[in-house]
Amino acid sequence: MPLKKILFLFFFLNIIFTSSSYSQKYNAIDSIVLKYPNFGSTEKLAERIQKDFTSEQDLARAIYSWIALNLDYDLKTFLDPPKQKTYSSKNEADWAKVKQLLQANATQKAFRSRKAVCEGFSLLYAHLAMKIGLKCQVVTGDSKRLLSDIGRRRLGSNHAWNTVQIDGKWILVDATWGQGYYDENRKSVVKEFTPIYFDVDPKYFYALHFPDSSMYAENTGSKQEFLDGPLIYNQFIREKCEIIWPFSGIIQANDGDVIIFKIKNISRLDNLCYLGKKEEHVKIENPEEKDGMLEFQLTYNRKLGRFISFYLNGRSLVDFKVVPKQKL
Repeated sequence: MPLKKILFLFFFLNIIFTSSSYSQKYNAIDSIVLKYPNFGSTEKLAERIQKDFTSEQDLARAIYSWIALNLDYDLKTFLDPPKQKTYSSKNEADWAKVKQLLQANATQKAFRSRKAVCEGFSLLYAHLAMKIGLKCQVVTGDSKRLLSDIGRRRLGSNHAWNTVQIDGKWILVDATWGQGYYDENRKSVVKEFTPIYFDVDPKYFYALHFPDSSMYAENTGSKQEFLDGPLIYNQFIREKCEIIWPFSGIIQANDGDVIIFKIKNISRLDNLCYLGKKEEHVKIENPEEKDGMLEFQLTYNRKLGRFISFYLNGRSLVDFKVVPKQKL
């Protein structure tokens, strides 16, 4: 075998084994953190994490695991937030002190009550990271989680997450989404530890998050492109899928039109289906695999609703919104 091929094979196998070993290591960290007793203070929790783990990556993961496993999302507060108090300050320095005190109170409340909205999750993550000696920042911005988010008008911030520095590289962390997800049909939060929102690939993370500050905006698109994009789900990220066509999450089609889709890393042998608004299964048409990509079609039926929702192995994969074609 030529030397170049041998080197390529070695490099390829090394990536696979490294990825597998990292996954196993994360599982081991999660299992250790899951057995932690209750701690009376964030200082005691930070001390225990530092005792059990040494590398920056392991420390950052342990914080993520503890928060995602122990905190519940406070849906009641999200749906009915308390009225904002007004504060008067003489200058920016005074306001900075007030803001710091408010954030400290929110952090401790999240730790003691074991429930919070995204602000509490992200502040607690940053607080524990600081205690352990990691550089960490809280990022605020917009997020997409619901069907109604596809193509909606711009709104202000509705979410918060973290970026933490690991061995000189900043990674993306969303501990709020790590604890579970919102079930739109049941109007409730489902508690389900979700490991994938630690060190998420930016191309997936920024399909669901859009930071307020441009200093965090590694995504190249505009805010409108973000909002008009398809709505991807955890299964999409786990399978490392990629949408080749259509470019937008908003599809112009009329009743009876044939719509073409091209998605990478899905085999036609996989259990891929489209569910209409009454959850009736609609079979995809003319599936064909090409270079790791599945190309297929479906005939749009407006009676099935204005959203096209694909499921893979019984789990939500990706959603598109259909709007009528504009008349010429």
